[in-house]
Amino acid sequence: MTKSYAGGCACGAVRYEITGEPAMMLDCQCRQCQRDSGTGHQSHLTFVAAEVKVDGEVSHWQSIGDGGTVKRRAFCPTCGSHVHLTFPAMPEVFIVPPASLDDPGRYKPQLVSWTSAGYAWDHLDPALPKFEKMPPR
Repeated sequence: MTKSYAGGCACGAVRYEITGEPAMMLDCQCRQCQRDSGTGHQSHLTFVAAEVKVDGEVSHWQSIGDGGTVKRRAFCPTCGSHVHLTFPAMPEVFIVPPASLDDPGRYKPQLVSWTSAGYAWDHLDPALPKFEKMPPR
């Protein structure tokens, strides 16, 4: 049986539990992810069609990624922690940042996307496959 992925915000007001395995774990160097993280990339665990339970109220804001995808980010209104990310056009996709996991050590990146926007000072695992934009499906 798969162990669920649990996590939440820094203050504990928002919690989530995901039953299922991530479809992908990746580091994204797009400009939006750089802004969101405050550094050269943002890391994601991407779940597709997983069972997701979120407890607590979140605040949202939407942006358009470098590839034109509308992204809806959820934050804790109390502490401001980024808790999860969804795509209105793809409701089956649910993404969490590894730092929000109760056990961030479960994050194992598989690839790097949007290297075309990356910076030389953002050193990522050289063994990971790298894609100038999003990898082909």
